[in-house]
Amino acid sequence: MAGSIPIAYQNSSSSPSWLNKGDNAWQMTSATLVGLQSMPGLVILYGSIVKKKWAINSAFMALYAFAAVWICWVIWAYNMSFGDRLLPFWGKARPALAQSFLVARSELTATTVRYHNGSLEADMLQPFYPAATMVYFQCMFATITIIILAGSLLGRMNIKAWMAFVPLWITFSYTICAFSLWGGGFLFQWGVIDYSGGYVIHLSSGIAGLTAAYWVGPRSASDRERFPPNNILLVLAGAGLLWLGWTGFNGGDPYSANIDSSMAVLNTHICASTSLLMWTLLDVFFFGKPSVIGAVQGMITGLVCITPGAGLVQGWAAIVMGILSGSIPWYTMMVLHKKWSFMQRIDDTLGVFHTHAVAGFLGGTTTGLFAEPILCRLFLSIPDSRGAFYGGDGGSQFGKQVAGALFVIAWNIVVTSIICILIGLVLPLRISDEQLLIGDDAVHGEEAYAIWAEGENNDINHHHESSHSGVAVGVTQN
Repeated sequence: MAGSIPIAYQNSSSSPSWLNKGDNAWQMTSATLVGLQSMPGLVILYGSIVKKKWAINSAFMALYAFAAVWICWVIWAYNMSFGDRLLPFWGKARPALAQSFLVARSELTATTVRYHNGSLEADMLQPFYPAATMVYFQCMFATITIIILAGSLLGRMNIKAWMAFVPLWITFSYTICAFSLWGGGFLFQWGVIDYSGGYVIHLSSGIAGLTAAYWVGPRSASDRERFPPNNILLVLAGAGLLWLGWTGFNGGDPYSANIDSSMAVLNTHICASTSLLMWTLLDVFFFGKPSVIGAVQGMITGLVCITPGAGLVQGWAAIVMGILSGSIPWYTMMVLHKKWSFMQRIDDTLGVFHTHAVAGFLGGTTTGLFAEPILCRLFLSIPDSRGAFYGGDGGSQFGKQVAGALFVIAWNIVVTSIICILIGLVLPLRISDEQLLIGDDAVHGEEAYAIWAEGENNDINHHHESSHSGVAVGVTQN
């Protein structure tokens, strides 16, 4: 009878010797937690934090990106990020769909570290689960990166241009940063630390979002003057999914259910809580009242700041990083932005530059200060890594962190600009002025809420319009 039981269901002695079921379970759980941050987390947050007339469009931008990245990821982008080396900053494109690849042990093929003379310094990273798990986990990081970027463009980007932007940006920007820092590229080999995406995800999306916002152009004048959230309680629901989902975001990045993942989870919540409280205190001190949206911003900057060093710093350092992430981005958003004429000309809808680029840069550089040697040995391939606070070569680590950030910034400015210019030759990047006045109903033929008799009136109007045009405009109208 034993021979009739499928191998995957037999006892551990029949499983591959490399498979650790606990690690595999934790990694898939972590991936799902990260996925929930995007869908429904940021879908809810974006749809609720914008003006009512842009709720559908904003939520759909996130929803579309979540689906589109999946297809790009498994057909070509995963191996461009984590496969065999093509260039010092880019992997070879190939599908991650074959059974022979997906059920075999996961291998980060480019992560072997060698000395200048060619001798081996650190072996290739091989987690204790199949490649299918790694493809899933890393896909969730790619999806949330482009969705974070979307926060800079809400309320005016042409949805068709966005549909073209997503696969191009994932291919020519995200894969570069991911391979360079995580997949064995030149920044990884040099020793730049990015534990869980402070640079690959947050600095990258913040800079790219600001750049794309420049090329797309601003919202309508009325929207820039007044853009109230349509449902703050749902903003908190989305923010809650984002916060708790960060347990998988940082806790899954040791690629194992080990002691370092526990440190990462604890530090994540310490820093986020400290940052939220710091931002709220500043709001009270300078404006006389606490802001719920401000508290959410402080939560996000804390989560972003701890990400590059989540499993590498001690608890006291997480508190220090939270104080900094709750105050420096607050200053750049609430004070500096209003005084800087260049920033005033760029319409970054949700302030992604401040909450992700500034906080991500801050986290990466403070990791270069506070990375603790013992914790570094638990996670990093490069021996004797440490922050400047711990002496030794720590000073050079801080310099590497700054240099790594500059590469990510420069690459995203250039590549995002090229992508926007090329799309602009074919499609308008910005919604027409007429549609900007109306919002969701003009762009999608749908509205988020039927308030009083508004929904019934719209149904009647759409019925008359469709009877003349023969064009269906949304499920409820059909």
